Amino acid sequence: MGKPTGFKEFGRELPHKIAPQERVKNYKEFESLYTDEKLNEQSARCMNCGVPFCHSGCPLGNIIPEFNDAVYRKNWEEAYTILSSTNNFPEFTGRICPAPCESACVLGINKPPVAIEEIEKHIIEIAYAKNLVKPTAPLVRTGKKVAVVGSGPSGLAAAAQLAKAGHSVTVYERDDRPGGLLRYGIPDFKLEKWVVDRRIQIMEEDGIVFQCNTEIGKDIAPDELLRNNDAVILSGGSTIPRNLPIPGRDLKGIYFAMDFLKQQNKRVSGISFDAEDILATGKDVVVIGGGDTGSDCVGTSNRQGASSVRQFEVMVQPPAERTQHMPWPSYPMVLKTTSSHEEGVMRHWGINTKEFLGDEKGNLRALRVTDVNWELDVMNRPVKFHEIEGSEREIPCQRVFLAMGFLNPQYNGMLEQLGIELDERKNIKAREGVYRTNVSKVFTAGDMRRGQSLVVWAISEGREAARKVDEFLMGHTTLESKDAVNMFEQVF
Repeated sequence: MGKPTGFKEFGRELPHKIAPQERVKNYKEFESLYTDEKLNEQSARCMNCGVPFCHSGCPLGNIIPEFNDAVYRKNWEEAYTILSSTNNFPEFTGRICPAPCESACVLGINKPPVAIEEIEKHIIEIAYAKNLVKPTAPLVRTGKKVAVVGSGPSGLAAAAQLAKAGHSVTVYERDDRPGGLLRYGIPDFKLEKWVVDRRIQIMEEDGIVFQCNTEIGKDIAPDELLRNNDAVILSGGSTIPRNLPIPGRDLKGIYFAMDFLKQQNKRVSGISFDAEDILATGKDVVVIGGGDTGSDCVGTSNRQGASSVRQFEVMVQPPAERTQHMPWPSYPMVLKTTSSHEEGVMRHWGINTKEFLGDEKGNLRALRVTDVNWELDVMNRPVKFHEIEGSEREIPCQRVFLAMGFLNPQYNGMLEQLGIELDERKNIKAREGVYRTNVSKVFTAGDMRRGQSLVVWAISEGREAARKVDEFLMGHTTLESKDAVNMFEQVF
């Protein structure tokens, strides 16, 4: 425990952000780093609890009190060693994770929690600056070959762990550059792509091969992949977006969120694409979907110069604070105001889109909507909604971005050709803790297995799947366990 009275002396502070009116002029990250003094103070707030619930709140089991103590003592090598023992990519989670660890922080019972996510980001950035981040693959290789399909956070984590175990790893990516949603889903103002490239370079130095512009099932036959490798991990993500099949859906001006975001990320990186421009410039924009992807569409629309931006959510507005139905240390479903919301948006709750309305040329001109009331169950969870009589109206709109989540992975192609068995949600069927499919030597991890989820869960899935593959190939594994207590014993 860095400072026993730290949690009493210092309040929670976050780094300075560039003002909204300035940051919307570009696509750069806009959060500064702590000063040395502030970083020391924020790490001192950690109480080194007897039962650190932050461990269980983090899907990776990050050893948080210990790395906070190392940060307070300015022992950067120790802090980095502890953090990297459970998390392959703190530079990603430190920027885009919703930090369930902070929701479980014991200090958060009656005070703002420790700024764990920011401290994590600072550890890895200081580690890079001090040249502490280095390849980890052993000099002696096992001779085993593993193919990882998909280069999102889950696939990258699996590849990094397998290389660490001494296996030869090739990552196949159907896009032109590796990173998955880290590259083409998360806007640059949240995660600049040099951060991704920096990590990819370290992985290449570890001997990992990235083969891009390669779609398994199209460019390479799945059975060929099986013949040429001792094991395969499928980590292609949940890529089929949820649609809104209401009248007028075929009008021009309605797009899936990921098509919009991917295109803008390519523009920022100077990468050409063969498709019509999807732009919000000078348009009245409605983003349908209240989650993080919708928020990213809001921020991108503002940067493109939209005339107005609205965000629709059919659910009721969440409470500002925890209620009796979401006690600590559970992850609270409270109102979240993101940095993109700060930049300008009209948020609508309890609103249902009934029809897309067009002009004589087939272009979107407005939405027909109604307000709704929800029936709640005993746990205060919405069960069924009813439209409010007399609330129907039109809202002018020339661009709609559908950000209502993802249904399941793409089945046509690779999965179909392999004969992969699916579960009731049409995700790949493989139990947690096993990660093995019905096809011999084929494993799976990430959103492809568990459905759309958080980046921190994707990394956790990739790490755990890599453990099972290593056991499958070698009969045992030396890769770290997810269990935080066992992990701490392994590190020290």
